[in-house]
Amino acid sequence: MQDPCQAREVLGIVGDKWALLIVRVLKHEPRRFTELKRAIEGISQRMLTVTLRDLERDGILTRTVHNVMPPHVSYELTTMGRTLCEATAPLLDWSITHLPRIDAARAAYDNR
Repeated sequence: MQDPCQAREVLGIVGDKWALLIVRVLKHEPRRFTELKRAIEGISQRMLTVTLRDLERDGILTRTVHNVMPPHVSYELTTMGRTLCEATAPLLDWSITHLPRIDAARAAYDNR
C-alpha cells in the first residue's frame, strides 16, 4: 500500500498554477512553445520551460522534436495528462466563476 503522504508530490503538480494552465491549454491539441507562451498570460519563458520539463518528467506531457527547417518542438498531453485535465477542469472552472467574489473579499479584507 502506498504511503498517503507521498500524494503530496502529485498535489504539488495540481497545486502549481502554471502546470494546470499548461494542461488546460493542451487539452484539445498539441501546441508549440510560442503558442503556449502566448496563451498563458504572465508566464515567463524560463518558468514555461521549467514547468514543461517537470510535466514531461512526470509523464503528464510529451515533447516532440519535428525535423523540419527550422526545427520546432511541440507538446502534447499523455493519456495520464488528459485524465489530469479532466480531474482539474472543475477546479479551474470554479476559480474562473468565483474570481470576482474572491477579488471582492480580498478588497474588503484589505480595507479593514
